Amino acid sequence: MNSHSLSEPAHVLVVDDEPDLRTLYELTLLREGHRVQAAASLAQAREQLERQHFDILITDMRLPDGIGLELLREVATARRPERCIMITAYGSAENAVEALKAGAFDYLTKPVDLKQFRTVVASALQSSASTPSLASSPQASTHAAAANLERSSENAASVALGRLVGNSAIMRGVKQRIVKVATSMAPVLVQGESGTGKELVAGAIHACSQRSAGPFVPVNCGAIPENLLEAEFFGARKGSYTGSVQDRPGFFQAARGGTLFLDEIGDLPLAMQAKLLRAIQERRVRALGETLEESVDVRIVSATHKDLAAEVQAGRFRQDLFYRLNVIEILVPPLRERREDLPDLCEALLKRIAAESGTEPQPVSTRLLSEVNDAPLRGNVRELENLLHRSLALGEGDSEASDSGLGDLGLPSTGKPAACLTTPSISPDSSAIPADLQAWLDVQEKEMLVRTLAETGFNRTAAAARLGLNLRQIRYRMARLGITGPVGEDNADETP
Repeated sequence: MNSHSLSEPAHVLVVDDEPDLRTLYELTLLREGHRVQAAASLAQAREQLERQHFDILITDMRLPDGIGLELLREVATARRPERCIMITAYGSAENAVEALKAGAFDYLTKPVDLKQFRTVVASALQSSASTPSLASSPQASTHAAAANLERSSENAASVALGRLVGNSAIMRGVKQRIVKVATSMAPVLVQGESGTGKELVAGAIHACSQRSAGPFVPVNCGAIPENLLEAEFFGARKGSYTGSVQDRPGFFQAARGGTLFLDEIGDLPLAMQAKLLRAIQERRVRALGETLEESVDVRIVSATHKDLAAEVQAGRFRQDLFYRLNVIEILVPPLRERREDLPDLCEALLKRIAAESGTEPQPVSTRLLSEVNDAPLRGNVRELENLLHRSLALGEGDSEASDSGLGDLGLPSTGKPAACLTTPSISPDSSAIPADLQAWLDVQEKEMLVRTLAETGFNRTAAAARLGLNLRQIRYRMARLGITGPVGEDNADETP
């Protein structure tokens, strides 16, 4: 990593064969206080790089004696410290993607917007800055502030990576890849089955990046009505559509300076895919009802449980958008491929469930691990959490009745795969089969609890006795289902 400090001027090498553009870039950087050297060809750039190291290398794609990609690849092969920024011609999306895959920190499109130029250079410097050693000097307080910011970012990254519970070889590989890809602006596509923790991976990429101090904006693309997509993504001006009573920003504006996480990107309709592609390529958006575009500075991380390559073949997803999003890919493994992580996952989930319900965390027993390990876990970590919720709900809070206060998981005792857990048998004459059994059961349970609590004047002890529960069990159920007592109710645990 380069030893450049944010409090010192950067040393920048600009490579472009057009004298006017080269001068424009030099003057812009000089006004920012940086030291600048220039080259008009690959040969001149190589001579400069042989003599010294730079903090930033800015190069045009097309040069008289070759292409700027050659420089990027040479820098990457030699493991040099320079952060590389590629300048490509307008509309050459393929070149930009190729540059990012070759290791470029970011790219700029001609004609270069100078505000965006300064922003990209600043981001690259922030990414390459390392914690300086503190010394007794007039700049010591500035260095101390930079060191504190660095430590804060490292702590945030450590916490985010810690949420990805598991120390299996496959999970260590995922975490290493997160740390590696976080240092650039290249778009990342996170792929994996539902319930594997793709949003946690996206959050960790953000926390490990130089943009961690900025916002992390998660968006579920499948949950937005199609007629509102453009307004939600790009913003809307007052009166631009029925019900628009004030100006409001979109997701791109909200994520400025940070990361925009587009979850379930495969659910976007084709018309919106085209608009999203342009926004990503040009880094400019136009709000509904606005005549002018505005530049946006966001990093794109997207996720899907679908096979996007198959969706492209089927004509349901744009090929150009797929290549733009899939510059770097991270595959999140299903839980069945990392069962050695189950003990750590069960412990972490039980602690979280206990914290949410205000109870003491239960220890992970041998019986529980054995049952969990026999489960197919097709729903991955989300299904595991559901099973643990069920175990706590069925437990008696008494080690004599059930070990460690955890009840049975409700899995078959035959030792065969628990297919009935996800596809319960239903008699042929049954009607109104719920699409989501757990949600249907939660509604029934909540209605019964609320009715019983109302009949007992919201006395939890009395309500629990009527339902054959103990106080701990009814408290847990109320917390899980979001049931709260009347304001000012103080006698909730008193018997009549």
